[in-house]
Parts: sequence; C-alpha cells; structure tokens
Amino acid sequence: MDVRRRAFVPRASRAGGRLLLAVPFALIAAVTVVDVLSPPDVHLGPFLIAAPAVTASFAGPRMTAFVGAIAVLAQSVVAVARTSITDLNHTYQIVALVLISVIATFFAHLRERDEKRVTRLRFIAQAAQSVVLRPLPHRAGPLQIASVYLAAEEEAQMGGDLYAAARTGTGTRLLIGDARGKGLDAISEASLVLGAFRVTAHREQALPELVGHLEEGVGSAEDTEAAPGAESDTDDTDEAFVTALVLDLPDHEPVVRLVNCGHPPPLLLRRGRVIPLDAADARPPLGLSDLLSSEATVETFPFDVGDVLLLYTDGVVEARDQARAFYPLAERLTAWAGDDPPTLLGHLRADLQAYAGGHLGDDAALVAVERLAPRA
Repeated sequence: MDVRRRAFVPRASRAGGRLLLAVPFALIAAVTVVDVLSPPDVHLGPFLIAAPAVTASFAGPRMTAFVGAIAVLAQSVVAVARTSITDLNHTYQIVALVLISVIATFFAHLRERDEKRVTRLRFIAQAAQSVVLRPLPHRAGPLQIASVYLAAEEEAQMGGDLYAAARTGTGTRLLIGDARGKGLDAISEASLVLGAFRVTAHREQALPELVGHLEEGVGSAEDTEAAPGAESDTDDTDEAFVTALVLDLPDHEPVVRLVNCGHPPPLLLRRGRVIPLDAADARPPLGLSDLLSSEATVETFPFDVGDVLLLYTDGVVEARDQARAFYPLAERLTAWAGDDPPTLLGHLRADLQAYAGGHLGDDAALVAVERLAPRA
C-alpha cells in the first residue's frame, strides 16, 4: 500500500463549470429586462460588461467570446426597444462592450495557455517524483509493508522525506530519512541518498558499510554545488544533511538491526503497547560525518511475529493543532495497536490530518512493517 497526495486537482468539476456559466447568462438576462423596463433617463447597459469579464475568470476564450457576443446582442435589443440602435448613447455602449469582450477573450486565452503549461509541468513532475520515490513492496519475505507520504506543499507528491526497501539474500533492508530544507534542494539530496541505497543495499555487507555509502552520496551533493576553486556564498550552517534510519530485518531471526543517523526513533507495537526503540549511540545525520570519526554502531532489538514497526519522519511528530500542541504519536497509536500495517496507516493518516486541520507544516512519511508467521 502506498498512499500519496494527488499532484493535480482539476480547476472545477463539470457540474461546477455549468453552474458558473449560468452566472453571466443570468446577468445578461436580468440587465436586459430591467434596462428595457427602466425610465428613459436610466441606463443599465454598462453592467453587461461584467458578463464577459466574469466568464474570462473561469472559462476558455471561445466561451468568453460567445458570452461577449450574447452581451452585445442583448445591448442591441435594448437599443432597439428603447430608442434606436443608431442612438449615440447606445452606440457608445455597444462599442465599449465589443472592446471589453475582445480584451476579456484575450486574457482568457492567456489564462488557458498558462493553465495547460502548468498542467504539463505538474504531470512531468509527478512522473519524475514517482521515479525518485518508488512505492514500497506490499510483501518482502515474511514482512508486510505499508507506506504513506504526505507532502506539505499543496500540489507536490514528494518533498525532502524519503523511504526505500531492498531485498538481500538473508532479509530486507529499509531506509527512511528526511533531507534538510524544502523544495528542489531537498528533493535533490533525497534522490542522491535513495540512489546510493538502491545501488548498495542489496549487497551482502554490514550496516556500517551501507551507512558509509549513504554518507558518500550526501557528500557528492555538496561537492557538485560549487565549481572547483570557487568560494561558497553560504556559511557552514547551510551544509546539506539528511537524517536517516537504516534497518536490517532478517528473514529467520526475530530481531531488527538498525543504525540511527539523527532520526526520530522507530516505534514498536507489541500486544497493545508502544515501545520506542531508542538507540544508545545515535550518529549525526548523513552529511555531518566529520562530527564523529567512529564507525556506525548497530543496535539490535526484538522483532517477533505479530510485532509492527512504525517508521516516521519529524513532520509527523511536529504537526500542530490549533493550540500549537505537537501531535502525540505514541499516545494515538495505542488505539490501533492491533491493526495490520495498511489499516494502521489509514487510521493514522486520517487522524494526523484532522489534528493538523488538514495542513501539515512539513512533509510527513510513514512506513509500517509487520513480521508475519512463516508460511507452511
């Protein structure tokens, strides 16, 4: 199960579009009737300008031009009914209405062209993001896996959060992380870490060696940001880094081995309890390895049949409600501790969005893993 926010939402449904189209036509009809019935010194014709102007805000150039033509026809009917179409006052009103209709049609054309361009860019971005952040498998050996990605930016499918899975000869490797910052820079850093993980994670090597390869991936991003010999315009605080959890889940051992690189600890759900798997020797985030010269320490925790492991990024625990209180993840999980991964993440996603009022301040990624009983 891999649930993500859609990258594009249509501007208006067909039913909503028909309802909007009723507005300019109703305006034309109302102005025409009232103008014909008004005293000679009252002229409501200028209000017809609003019809093509309003139409241009939601319809295309053809419909805008059609509404403008109907408005001109209505003004001509008013002129004939009241005096004459050659009356100077009505002639000026008709000419002005034609000019406004032409201008409104032109702007409707520009808006429609820009919307088509943005739509193409969104679909291109969606395709690129789906390549970078691939869906996790539903099953991997004895594991059932589900994932959810919620991007903070309204029409983004991916931000700086990342996750990935890889099979080895003896088990499954998992990665979850959070690149510093937002936007394209964060996505670039996330893609480099994901690429390094996919190239090396399936190999039979120890977790510290895998973490070292991920460190090199973040380091290569820093090397390419500035030309050789050029001075950087940023200070040390602008250094790129990625918090990450790297996990190894053997197929035939009821344990999980992990290296924590400055990431929120995973939560283990066991028989209605929520147990944080705090690493005794957590490392700095990837990209800040110069702060610690020693090799990564592997922590081992029990992970038996029926246990569910929840991995998450800080966008989850840093979500706030209207009172600016942080989301109490561990407390909320107890209500769904017996659910399988897809059901658990479905409840958690709905609860998180409701708690934050439908808008997260940062990207949020969730991965739930359950160890199943061996197949007979």
